[in-house]
Amino acid sequence: MTRIIVLPGDGIGPEVAAEARLCLELISERFGLGFTFEEHDFGGAAIDRHGVPLPEATLAACTSADAILLGAVGGPRWDDAKERPEIGLLKLRKALGLFANLRPARIMPGLEEYSPLRADIAAGADVLVVRELTGGLYFGDKTLEQDRASDLCTYTREEIERIAHVAFQWARQRKHRVTSVDKANVLATSKLWRRVVSEVAQDYGDVALDHLYVDAAAMHLVTAPTRFDVLLTENLFGDILSDELSVIGGSIGLLGSASLGTGGAGMFEPIHGSAPDIAGKDAANPAGAIASAAMLLDHLGLSSQARLLEHALEQTLREGHRTADLGGAVGCAAFGARVREILDGVAAAARAPAHVQASL
Repeated sequence: MTRIIVLPGDGIGPEVAAEARLCLELISERFGLGFTFEEHDFGGAAIDRHGVPLPEATLAACTSADAILLGAVGGPRWDDAKERPEIGLLKLRKALGLFANLRPARIMPGLEEYSPLRADIAAGADVLVVRELTGGLYFGDKTLEQDRASDLCTYTREEIERIAHVAFQWARQRKHRVTSVDKANVLATSKLWRRVVSEVAQDYGDVALDHLYVDAAAMHLVTAPTRFDVLLTENLFGDILSDELSVIGGSIGLLGSASLGTGGAGMFEPIHGSAPDIAGKDAANPAGAIASAAMLLDHLGLSSQARLLEHALEQTLREGHRTADLGGAVGCAAFGARVREILDGVAAAARAPAHVQASL
């Protein structure tokens, strides 16, 4: 049995997570994988029911899971809460040791017209952001006074080394290029970051390394995105740059992500927010959640099933099934249903004997 914890969360989170879960249930049934699913409260929904964004029962379930599927968290409804929903997310990442956030973004062939960039600039863009997830400003000591505030940004050699190794190892599976992003002309943490990344690079002679200041990287992402392969960043820079990168494909709603540690459960979630303004209206794009489900399958060692799900998702988009964020009128549930219809067909073909597959 493979135990998957589902954290629907807030806003459109329950809607998109439901579509991704149905895809995983279909794959489990068709291939006899024995997935089991449990839903737990998390984020704002958990604040409403339990008073805290990360209840002990939710943390315990995630700690013993094989994988975690997250919808989205947050919203203005909880702006005045003692702990905002996002604090629960930071605590969960820390508790599970999820230090590496992988955010792939690429222009799907045939969908260049949906990019805000010119087609000749966007075509062929395929970037993997590797973001350090448990250090930096988000986790540093904070002070907030009436007329003064501060956030401490701290990184250690060990934190930088381990995320750098992740980036270089992924680059070996891609185009053998790493671009490390920092602000080493100003920040002490960035000076250490650049030095340690350069040292780690010596263990990967087959991977080319270059360094960019974060402001230059932001510019190149929209003027020459194809220059990048793997983009290695600290926490804050990675958060900002991956959101910038997401829109070159046409919508932030298309992209999934994986948060991984040294072992145990990974957490998989679309990179978009909770979008409370469209929650409950069947208007959300579940593509990012479904893409995250494919990354979950990869994490479980089910790469062939992950490719089938990715194929079904991309074919759905190429056929013209578009949600409102892409200028279409297809609802969240209808989009997910079409993905599963295609998925069921390709799954049947994949399970067929070789002589039958050859005739398909």
